[in-house]
Amino acid sequence: MTSVDVIYEKIHFRHDPKWSVRVRMGHPDQGGLMICVACVIEMMESNNVASVRKSVALSGISGILKSCPGALKELLLQDHRVCLHFTASLLGMLHTVEDPATLEQAIQVLVQLLLELQSEQYVCYILDEIDTQLCDQSSVRGFLPTFTFLGKLVDAVPSLPQSLASSHVPLLERLCSTLLYPDEGLKASVFYVWQRVWGAGGAAQSLPSPLRDRVCVLLMQTLSHACSSQLTINCLGFLKQLLKLGEVVSVLMNSPCEQIRSDLDQSLDQDQEAQSSTQLSLERCSLPLILKKLLLCGDETLQVASAQCMAAILVHSPSQYCASFIQADVPEFLFERLNCGSEVLLWSVYSCLLLLTEDPLFFSQCHSVYGIESLVRSLKEALRLTNVEVQRQGLLLLTEILDRQPAGVRLFPSAPGFVAVAEAVLSGVCSPSLQVATQAAHAATALLRVNHQSSPVQYKQLEKLVEDIIARCTELPLPASSRCRVSLRGDEPSSQASRAGGFLLQALVCFHAACRLVEQCSSEPGLKENVFTAPSKQVQGQDPLESLCLCLLHCCDTVCIPTVTRHCELAPNAQVLQHFFSILSYQFSLLPSLMPLFAAKLASSGFFRLALEHKAVLCAGNRNPALNAACCGFLQRLSVSLLSQPDPAASILPQDCEEIEAVLRSSLPSLCCRVCEWPSLLCESPGPQCDPAGPRTTQYCLLTLLHLALQHGDRLLPDSTVFSCVVTLLCSVQEQGDSALPPCVLRSALYLLSVTQDKSPDLDWAPLNCISKALSSSPSFASLYTHHPPLLHFLFRYPELAEHFGPRVLELWLSHRAQATPQSDTNSKKTEGPSEQNQDPDNTALLTLLEKSPTVILNLLGMVCTSEAPLAERAVEVLGSFLQGRRGCKAGLCTLLRPTLLQVLQRLGLESSQGTGAVGSLPLVLRLLCLMQTSGSTENEMDGIHFKLLYHAVSMLLCNAGLMDQLQATLDLSSSLSPPSALLCCSRLLLSSLVTLQHTHSAQVHRSIRLNLGSTVQALVFGKRKTGSLLLASSLRLLQAVLDVDLESPVLCVSVGPRAGQRPLGDTDSSLHPLGSYGAHCLITTLYGLLLQKQELLLSVSVNCLGSLLRFLQRRSPSTAQHVVCQPWSRFLLYSLLNSGESCLLHPATLTLLTLLLRYGSRVVVWEPDLCQVLEAVEKRGLNELGENTTQALRQLLTQLQCSIFHPPPTEESRLQANTLMESLNSLPPTANDDLPTSILRVGEMYLCLSDFTVKTDGHNGSQL
Repeated sequence: MTSVDVIYEKIHFRHDPKWSVRVRMGHPDQGGLMICVACVIEMMESNNVASVRKSVALSGISGILKSCPGALKELLLQDHRVCLHFTASLLGMLHTVEDPATLEQAIQVLVQLLLELQSEQYVCYILDEIDTQLCDQSSVRGFLPTFTFLGKLVDAVPSLPQSLASSHVPLLERLCSTLLYPDEGLKASVFYVWQRVWGAGGAAQSLPSPLRDRVCVLLMQTLSHACSSQLTINCLGFLKQLLKLGEVVSVLMNSPCEQIRSDLDQSLDQDQEAQSSTQLSLERCSLPLILKKLLLCGDETLQVASAQCMAAILVHSPSQYCASFIQADVPEFLFERLNCGSEVLLWSVYSCLLLLTEDPLFFSQCHSVYGIESLVRSLKEALRLTNVEVQRQGLLLLTEILDRQPAGVRLFPSAPGFVAVAEAVLSGVCSPSLQVATQAAHAATALLRVNHQSSPVQYKQLEKLVEDIIARCTELPLPASSRCRVSLRGDEPSSQASRAGGFLLQALVCFHAACRLVEQCSSEPGLKENVFTAPSKQVQGQDPLESLCLCLLHCCDTVCIPTVTRHCELAPNAQVLQHFFSILSYQFSLLPSLMPLFAAKLASSGFFRLALEHKAVLCAGNRNPALNAACCGFLQRLSVSLLSQPDPAASILPQDCEEIEAVLRSSLPSLCCRVCEWPSLLCESPGPQCDPAGPRTTQYCLLTLLHLALQHGDRLLPDSTVFSCVVTLLCSVQEQGDSALPPCVLRSALYLLSVTQDKSPDLDWAPLNCISKALSSSPSFASLYTHHPPLLHFLFRYPELAEHFGPRVLELWLSHRAQATPQSDTNSKKTEGPSEQNQDPDNTALLTLLEKSPTVILNLLGMVCTSEAPLAERAVEVLGSFLQGRRGCKAGLCTLLRPTLLQVLQRLGLESSQGTGAVGSLPLVLRLLCLMQTSGSTENEMDGIHFKLLYHAVSMLLCNAGLMDQLQATLDLSSSLSPPSALLCCSRLLLSSLVTLQHTHSAQVHRSIRLNLGSTVQALVFGKRKTGSLLLASSLRLLQAVLDVDLESPVLCVSVGPRAGQRPLGDTDSSLHPLGSYGAHCLITTLYGLLLQKQELLLSVSVNCLGSLLRFLQRRSPSTAQHVVCQPWSRFLLYSLLNSGESCLLHPATLTLLTLLLRYGSRVVVWEPDLCQVLEAVEKRGLNELGENTTQALRQLLTQLQCSIFHPPPTEESRLQANTLMESLNSLPPTANDDLPTSILRVGEMYLCLSDFTVKTDGHNGSQL
């Protein structure tokens, strides 16, 4: 149409040529298009010109404006009045033309022309003309095209909205008046203009308040009665713009119906036509009710807009506006809208509900109770979507509800509700997005409260929840080190490392909450599981609460500790460490029986240093008081646990533990210095009048910590430094005349001196004197004793100490051995040789001491004569071991011992003659004399390693060359009919057991047996009709064992199968060598044929062999395995077995065959009728009537069904039937015939183990896939 000249021939001759121009459009060779402005004006203003001609002219003008910018502008700007006239004629068409297409073209040309002119003057002229038209007309019935044009003009001219708001307020007021007319199309166009005006930056603030309030009232009235979707959408779009200003929200929410009625009546009085044509109903005009009505409509777009508007209102002041929406029952309908799949609607509803939860009225009216089920269902669906923000918002809403729910009103009174929400949270934890997983961990933390637990408490669900959250921590990336973070300060806080740190922190918070919950459940009997309603306690044989405690300890040990330590080595975080040490502290109260091992493991792994260093770095200067308290609590509990252990090496009294605990409690909070700064604290000498909680108590605390750490292998300071600091401290105490050190502190000091002496210089007389005084100040040396070899060496290193404390420490040392060795074993010890005695660590320590300090011998001799029988016996054993082990230096020892022994004998003789001595010492002294006079030969040490009986048996069989030759000969004769069937069966079964056990125990093989795999397979294929069932079963058992080891075993030298030896090999034959593709298919065919015979013995072994073959194929050539199970022959076999009566239908072999086919992706198994037939047969017979093997096979089948995909899919009723059967199976009590597969059965002259001929229904075979 643009190729036609825009002229009117009848009148064009009258026009001045200056108003005409020829514009070249398209190719230069083509002629131009003639346009006459005067013709256009006359055509547009004339009623006699047809709409078609006008449409053609408008099309031409539009083409010129698009193709030749500036041409029409240059023509019009020759005379300003002509330009205004031309514009006015186009504007007038909007009232005179009725053809919709022509109107659309007129609007388009008018907008293009104004953009072409680029003059605000003409835009203002258009606005003034529209304003004039509105003033002059008594009705706005024909103004729809004008308002449509105005809306497009506002979109096209960015500065127009601001200009309207600031300079054309009367026009906007008249636009408000038009909203009183019933034409919804007209209202929609007007609200579109208002939406664009309000959306301009700053335009809303420049409008007069009365106009703003009036348009708000009109909007509410219009929205409450809108029928068309276009009007509703434009109203909501305008409303969303209005809701961005808080004062407008206040007007909308606080305008009563009476005010709206009066405002509207006042406006209607000014226009009789509007009053007569408009019937207003204002009974339900409040904004919450209007939005609620839109929420209930069927249009999803309107539902989204309604929810977004609610959220936009509430976000300004939830405390002010929530009550209005809650009283209107909006939360109830918001929860109903959650049953959808729209991500936008879900996010909007989640956001709105999240704001409503800030008002207590939401909970007091039980909206959370009624809506929690809908929320959980929605969350499960949302977590299957891809929008991460929707998932986070939903989990945040769940978290807030769980956090704010009053304790007196339970959200999950029954177990199914709690299980459902736990499953939803678990789905969130497993999300690929760390942000979603973090929010799910927040929700789990809120869920782990006493008031949210169902009755009975679902401990298994809690266990799985905690396990999955903690397991996710192992996947977190390590943070950047502190130096790297300094150089990367400009990074976004939402980086992957930051998100990982956030999840780790929240996972620890959740774990902390779980520990707190378990502690509360342990202290309240009502929260423990009820055995009458939760049979898992009886079935599993373990208290579920204890099981949860063990789970927490295991997670703490295997995941929390390594993960947190790795992260905090690079980037220490006070919050993470606070919860970490609190979790560790909780473990000491949850499982006290396991704490000795756990505490020792922590101490030996450097946790004293870990806690102390982080405490010093992060808590100095009264920073992070929560972390300081957590570290102090952990160190205190760890120390007390280590001291409270029933360790015979240290005789610690309960009052000593209490004293140490008091010292730690008073000193640890203020101890915030690095370990390297401890020497200065230990060497500090306070004044004579020192506060008990001052420096001295801190020094005692440091000694205790050094002792406990060093006792478990954690050297906080170098040995020489510890030694000198302890000596300095003891000397300081003695010099200042302080009160005696507490026994627990003195014991720590003595232990530290003993252990660190070897790497320190010897002591002078003055320090030795101070140490001797300090040790003498203790009322009982036994309270200072620690059964540790360095203590012996330290005391006997210095004669001054050995003289005072040597005999007593030897008595304590030997008493420790005497207490550990029962009196009934004394005689047996006498018969042991020196080699056995020397293996005793206590003996070894004393013998080493005797090597360094022979004077100890005299102390031992004194004990022989003066001590009680157990100690005297022990002293003789030590001396005897020493004498027999030192034959080379025997002369010197005899020189030392003979005079003493003579004196002892004389004294014993004298005492015996006077009847005052104990004759029990005399035999011991005589034994020592005999040892001195004789030189016993040194006995060889014996190897004390014992092997298991099974390993012995396997090793002997595999090393027996005669047996291996006999087995080889039997295998070679297997093709003949002469060998007895029993011999062939036994040889195959024995060989299969040897293959299996050798593979299990890795026993050494001296001779292998040749097995022709091809002959074995061919014998099964072609000779199965002539072979007995037992021989067939034993052959299949051998093949099963060989397939389980992938045809590779030191016991067997397997040769190639049928047609597998041909070269070159294809890809499949190469992967299946030496069986080959042909051999595999032959064996499959044979096994299918044997299954069709439906003999009890062959059914079981055939299915077992088939499972091993499929696993072998899956490992070597998955495509072959897939091809095998998808063959039509498999469908025929399955059909035959399933239609052979109930006994065959529910046979373990049939059920296992179904499991195998499903596991390897076979499509021959369909839900109906195959699986439905099985499930109906099970229900008909009853689970209690099924055997153990059938039950296990059925459980495997039902488990496989849960992860298999069917085409067509099963019905919901079928899936429910399968799930119900699975739950019934899990609730069955354990059977008493678990030993059936290991029973021995006699068949003729043979004894067979039934496990070789029973369907393997355990999880072992499945794990080999």
